[in-house]
Amino acid sequence: MNELLRDIIAVLRIDGQRWSALATLDRDLLARTPAPGEWSALQCLGHSADTEAAVFAARVRAIQAGEPVLASYDPVAQGKPVTPGTDPLALAERLAAMRADCLALLATVTEADIDRTARHSELGVVTLRQQLNEWAAHDLMHVVQAERAVTQPFITESGPWRPHFADHDVEASGR
Repeated sequence: MNELLRDIIAVLRIDGQRWSALATLDRDLLARTPAPGEWSALQCLGHSADTEAAVFAARVRAIQAGEPVLASYDPVAQGKPVTPGTDPLALAERLAAMRADCLALLATVTEADIDRTARHSELGVVTLRQQLNEWAAHDLMHVVQAERAVTQPFITESGPWRPHFADHDVEASGR
């Protein structure tokens, strides 16, 4: 197996486990936004579920099939709304099922597929290699974003240890 594919499959497998673990936390904690205009952990999970098959798997299939154009994706216009009442466990289970399908899809990618190209409607010519890297980076970024949102109430209540979290403290940094 290609080294890139091995690493991406490993990241997506681990991230799937992290999403499943996060979904077991208290719903209010998951729905809490770290700052105005920032996404909660629940919104990050919802976005990851929205993009798993509809964006990432669809693009892999399109590039493998030689389709010339990849559509852009607007999470606000095309994503499913996530509300504080959304069931995080159901969302994580939906993502886990799609993730399993996506991992199977990635196992079909060949060395010859890696450098196939398509034209993204906004970004121009992209390779499957770039799309795969973007998928792993996107997923990791949103897991970290979700975890950062969840840490905020703990940071603010950590008393004299709070300065130790300065790089992650949204309230203190004014972000």
